[in-house]
Amino acid sequence: MKKRAWLTLFASLMLAFTAACGGSGGGGTAAPDGDATTPEGEAKPKNDTVVVWTYPVHGKYEDELKEHVADLKEQYPHITVETEVLTWAEGPKKFDVALNAGNPPDLYFHAVDGAYVDTGLALELTPYLTDEIKNDYLPGTLELGQIQGKQYGLPLYQSLWAWGGNKKILEEAGIDWQAIQENGWTWSEFKEVADMLTTKLPNGKQRYALVTDGTSLDFIEMLTRSNGMPDVLNDKGEFQWNDERILDTLTFVSDLMKAGHMPAETAAIQPAKRMDWFYAEEAAIVSKAIPYYDVMLQNRAKDIDSGTVQGEKIDFVLLPVPHNDGAERKTSMFGEGYVAFKQKKDKGEEHAKNTFLIMEGLSGAKAGNSANELVLPFVRKSQAEHFEGKGLGTEPTIKAAEIFANFKDTPVTLSLDAEASGNQKKFKEQVVKPNIQALFSGEKTPEQIAQDFIDKGKQILGQ
Repeated sequence: MKKRAWLTLFASLMLAFTAACGGSGGGGTAAPDGDATTPEGEAKPKNDTVVVWTYPVHGKYEDELKEHVADLKEQYPHITVETEVLTWAEGPKKFDVALNAGNPPDLYFHAVDGAYVDTGLALELTPYLTDEIKNDYLPGTLELGQIQGKQYGLPLYQSLWAWGGNKKILEEAGIDWQAIQENGWTWSEFKEVADMLTTKLPNGKQRYALVTDGTSLDFIEMLTRSNGMPDVLNDKGEFQWNDERILDTLTFVSDLMKAGHMPAETAAIQPAKRMDWFYAEEAAIVSKAIPYYDVMLQNRAKDIDSGTVQGEKIDFVLLPVPHNDGAERKTSMFGEGYVAFKQKKDKGEEHAKNTFLIMEGLSGAKAGNSANELVLPFVRKSQAEHFEGKGLGTEPTIKAAEIFANFKDTPVTLSLDAEASGNQKKFKEQVVKPNIQALFSGEKTPEQIAQDFIDKGKQILGQ
């Protein structure tokens, strides 16, 4: 954001600070540094600390975060920003413990969640949003930080889930990946492609058409969205996974397993391990893949050239998730960024305003580097302008991501109340996750799983 915008926002918030801290004749409470007013006679804001918990959003994010904090210290010398970079594996658990204890950080890097609102600790941001800030967001992006129309987060980028392919393998099989990027593909068409990609390698190992991890729900959620089901619930809170559409989806996955298009050990494959299959060219396509894999594989190629990594260089192709025949093409997209919180022992309105100042600083024009590094769509006009012509992904991947974004499916969780959102999460953890594991391992049939969804849906969701 332009410097003038920062000054406008700061000046408006300082009016409130003046009323809180100052009295007539300069008799306000002294700030911790000993000075009650600035040289201009304005009340000096009290020193404050804003705590930020985040993640290694991209490979250079920790260094980038230090630069943001230094900039913010220069703009707001009365605010100290304490940052902690969590691990993707342990961070969510640590945050949940802090939230349940009533002492979450002021800012947390995550998508907004109805469960956060249900705690009463999520900080609503609407009072702090100026027209200039709101107008800086591209159409439909600020809403990615809202729950039922109320603002609780500022998105940093639009995450985009897709599949990824090995260009060389696809072209050797005669597959027109550019047409697939442009036009999408159906489940029937994917099965035909999978037959072409599944083969024995010269070293005797099997090459599979597709590899995914068996420990998360991303794979099944992408497929159900591509079969007319936005999520377990729709935006009205109505149960979706209880009819022929879910049975068709489960059957599609089961057929891929039976045909040998996916590894028999899929249920045990961890996220990192699926990439090992892809790197070794023992899988032609990987799910899920984000556009950042393009940059990741470019960096890997440099390491191979330098001798620090062994293996074959891979040219990346971003692929859409195939959709059921007769269903609409959909892309799973959502906003990730900073969500603001207050604590059980509330630190007051002045602290809330300081929290927003830092949140805005971590989400502005320069912060668009995260979208740039990850080859993801920007959320703000100022970000797009700041990084124009500096894209790190290859032209085909950037173009494909732009095409895929035209088929964005807005997250259902943004429309659900806290109870419905919590019940959906419970259903996924207690019912969907073990059943999908059973599907991958062949322990249960699609019909058995579909019936279990119906039965458990009545118990957990009341539908």
